[in-house]
Amino acid sequence: MEVSPPIGIYHRVKRAHTGSRMNKKPSRPGFPATANGLLAGGLLLGGLLLGGWAAGTPASAAAPEATASPWIKTEQTSIRLISALGGTGTEKTIRLGLHFKLKKGWKIYWRNPGDAGFPPRLDWKQSENLGAVDFAWPAPSRFEVLGFQTMGYKKEVVFPISVRLKQPGRPLKLRAALDYLTCDDICIPYQTNLALDLAPGAGEPTRHFQLINKFANLVPGDGAKHGLSIERIETAGPVRQVDKDIRKGFVRVLASSQVPFQKPDIFIEGPELAFFAAPEVRLSDGGKKATLKVPVTLEEDSTIEQAKLRLTLIDGNRSAERALNVGRGPAAAPSGGQLPISLPLILALAVIGGLILNLMPCVLPVISLKVLSFAAHGGAEKRVIRKSFAASSLGIVFSFMVIAAGLAGLKAAGTAVGWGIQFQHPWFIVGLTVIVTLFAYNLWGLFELRLPSLVGDLAGGGGTKADHQSFGGNFATGAFATVLATPCSAPFLGTAVGFALAGRTVDIFLIFAALGLGMALPFILIALAPGLASRLPKPGNWMIRMKQVLGLALAATAVWLLSVLAVQLGLEAALIVGALMVVIGALLVGRERGRALSRRLATVGLIAVILAAFAAPYQYAPVHAQLAASKSAAHWRAFDPEAIPRLVAEGKTVFVDITAEWCITCQVNKAAVLNRGQVFELLSSDKVVAMQGDWTRPDPKITAYLKSFGRFGIPFNAVYGPGMENGLVLPELLTAGFVLDGLAKASANALATTRK
Repeated sequence: MEVSPPIGIYHRVKRAHTGSRMNKKPSRPGFPATANGLLAGGLLLGGLLLGGWAAGTPASAAAPEATASPWIKTEQTSIRLISALGGTGTEKTIRLGLHFKLKKGWKIYWRNPGDAGFPPRLDWKQSENLGAVDFAWPAPSRFEVLGFQTMGYKKEVVFPISVRLKQPGRPLKLRAALDYLTCDDICIPYQTNLALDLAPGAGEPTRHFQLINKFANLVPGDGAKHGLSIERIETAGPVRQVDKDIRKGFVRVLASSQVPFQKPDIFIEGPELAFFAAPEVRLSDGGKKATLKVPVTLEEDSTIEQAKLRLTLIDGNRSAERALNVGRGPAAAPSGGQLPISLPLILALAVIGGLILNLMPCVLPVISLKVLSFAAHGGAEKRVIRKSFAASSLGIVFSFMVIAAGLAGLKAAGTAVGWGIQFQHPWFIVGLTVIVTLFAYNLWGLFELRLPSLVGDLAGGGGTKADHQSFGGNFATGAFATVLATPCSAPFLGTAVGFALAGRTVDIFLIFAALGLGMALPFILIALAPGLASRLPKPGNWMIRMKQVLGLALAATAVWLLSVLAVQLGLEAALIVGALMVVIGALLVGRERGRALSRRLATVGLIAVILAAFAAPYQYAPVHAQLAASKSAAHWRAFDPEAIPRLVAEGKTVFVDITAEWCITCQVNKAAVLNRGQVFELLSSDKVVAMQGDWTRPDPKITAYLKSFGRFGIPFNAVYGPGMENGLVLPELLTAGFVLDGLAKASANALATTRK
């Protein structure tokens, strides 16, 4: 038996990318137009001449074997067909193997060969008693030559083949015409024929059984036997137009392993003109979670949005395969239905979001304090006013940078991060309650709040003692406003934070600096124009009344914080901390009005009570996460992300609300939109399945769900249905119009007629 001479050189080349493509038979041989491509084309042309000599060499055949075809040999490869069974017996299905051995440096190709080449192809038309044929592909390796990436096999590979007999128990006559391409520095295509006859004898395992089984175990399955799981694929950032017909972007694949990953790789197959390159891999959770960021090139009108892709995950000898629809990452589906956005636009949105934070209810008490300070400067020198508001601005921006550093560190350590997650921890709630309470007592005149002189020295760097304390106090006011802002969300804030936490470390710092700049903008404007202070009334009795009102606002904030603690640890723990706050007030009165000894005892008592406030809650076990909706309306059901696809498949519309007791914006959304009017009627009806998740305490399931949308904070609302199987994300601040429109789109307009 001889190998036919070369039928031509196949080298498929794409434009301006090094991705991979779905297997497609080339219409004609072609040579690349790029510089690398010209060099590769020259090598291939040389291969045509050398290949003609090599392919024409007679093949040597070993002695006939009943369960294997003779070896077909060339200078580069040895090929045969082998059987796992010695006869057809009574089996309906028989496992075969297409066995390749390759000389050093030579390779053949996977079903999706990549930038060049084509996979082995078999034509069984001349066979007898042969029904369906299932050809399996062991997990491939990635190769790179001259900037081109290909996928295939070296040294030895067996392709497992399952064949179904038309007539079990009858002889099986196999005749296969094989086309394949083998490459090293040159590429040589071959055509040859393979023949194997299996008699109707007993179907006992042959000596090839183990070899076929070995490579069958390398065929990617669902990953369960290898402890691998492909969890999600989503867009990662905007798609950029780089040429007339070429766009570039990224997709992100999330995968997990029961044991730490060693060197994971991912191969993606999708639409014909979508090409995927080698991934950038980041491991977390002790190496058991992998994020693979894959460059994608889209040609002409191709798109991957909502497309179903075939993913093959490789890690050494372990593999997994799964078909998934592409989800929407943070830049692909920002809140409010905005278009994919770039970093400069994200920075602009971050400034706007930070500015809007000044109007959020959680920040207003502290902003009011600043307004009061502004009024107190009515007759002050412009230098003092400028210094005061510049200090507050610095306090805000510095605090945002501290938050950014903390989040970047947690992210690098593989810990789940998000906006406002510190409010999930009772120790933070207690600490903030103590600070807010002390500010309230200070406004009511129970004591004079002074910062240590060291803080003043560090903040002011010179000048009078009064100036030191003024600068340090105003710096602390800005920092305090930032801390209170973290449980709030605002328009554009979720998009900016999501983009930051899904990106690089430098993105986190840039975007959080922009958020700080936005929130500090009113203070910066006053620092630049201190003459605005003259527009306010002169200091007088009205300021005393204002202090009392602001003290009440801060006391209300403390009560709200205690209500959050009650949800986390129970009502008794919250009442104990509240009682200790009252004791602090009594001790402050005694400290201010008592004698020297009494003042010292009051100071010791204050320290003891504050320590007790931190320790007391931990005498109580955390309250099990309850459905937050139980306190609002009975129509909510427990958050169950695994049930959403099933409900949508049944044709139902699902509304998801992720909330928390510490999230002020969440409470505003409930009171103003979700628990009133037509929205409440729809969510309570059997037309919509309303799910609510409570993130008051840490919940890994909710964290993972938010992250799947590129979101790291709440409120979060999404609508699913026949018209939006992957979910439609709503803006942070809801209106009845947003919710009703979302329900109409998700239900494929089935609910559109219900809107009044």
